[in-house]
Amino acid sequence: MAKVAFIGLGVMGFPMAGYLQKAGHDTTVYNRTRAKAEKWVAEYNGSLADTPAAAAEGCDFVMACVGNDDDLRSVTTGENGAFHGLKPGAIFVDHTTASAAVAQELAKAAADKGCGFVDAPVSGGQAGAENGQLAIMCGGAPETFGKAEAIMDCYAKAIVHIGPEAGAGQICKMVNQICIAGLVQGLAEGLEFANKAGLDGRKVVAAISGGAAGSWQMSNRFEWVLDGAYQDNQGFAVDWMRKDLGICFEHAETINAELPVAKTVDGFYEDVQKMGGGRWDTSSLVMRLNGKGRV
Repeated sequence: MAKVAFIGLGVMGFPMAGYLQKAGHDTTVYNRTRAKAEKWVAEYNGSLADTPAAAAEGCDFVMACVGNDDDLRSVTTGENGAFHGLKPGAIFVDHTTASAAVAQELAKAAADKGCGFVDAPVSGGQAGAENGQLAIMCGGAPETFGKAEAIMDCYAKAIVHIGPEAGAGQICKMVNQICIAGLVQGLAEGLEFANKAGLDGRKVVAAISGGAAGSWQMSNRFEWVLDGAYQDNQGFAVDWMRKDLGICFEHAETINAELPVAKTVDGFYEDVQKMGGGRWDTSSLVMRLNGKGRV
């Protein structure tokens, strides 16, 4: 068992840190809103710290899952950031979906302190985090990854070492989001087409989900798409998807890659935001096609 810290207790980090504690690791948490950390301690019986630096002190592994590049810099190299509390030989594992550039930046900062770094963004959403069934894509030195893998296994169903370079995991997560963008738009168009043609959408899904048109999005989101009854903070928010796609577009420019479908879908997500759906699940693209929920 290891001494670990987890920084960031959002809808993903809260259960992920819980799995570490339940596995027997001595877990300390930090969250910007202290009440969330206190709630976590009450539920899992771990410890809380007042700063990321304090959380990291004496830890073998420090995990983080925060919002974006700026949040990540704040809790790592900023004032009272975790890197100020890292002991030599500790490993920092970043589960934030962030840029490859910040991963490279933090890997260097960690190395300067004699520590390891793994960029390890996750896929699987809130349900995956709560069920300990996340897919994790990792970048970093093989030896460092090997040490961190056993810790991440507490909340993962699949862990893949994408490459030895810092940022490899983040680039893989970009691929993930690019693919999802096209899938959810196709699902929205297809099921709205079925609705306007007078078909029973649930029968349509039963007929096609086991074939070439099938996907995780279809199997897990078709009822939301058909009903159109979206609620805030249910699933993976449009606001976060647009943040992630923005990272994809920035990186695409550096490698001269074209993302015509992803850019089009990003524009559709902007329409959903204007409808007040920034906190709706990404499958809510159907709402701009039907204009209202069908409850």
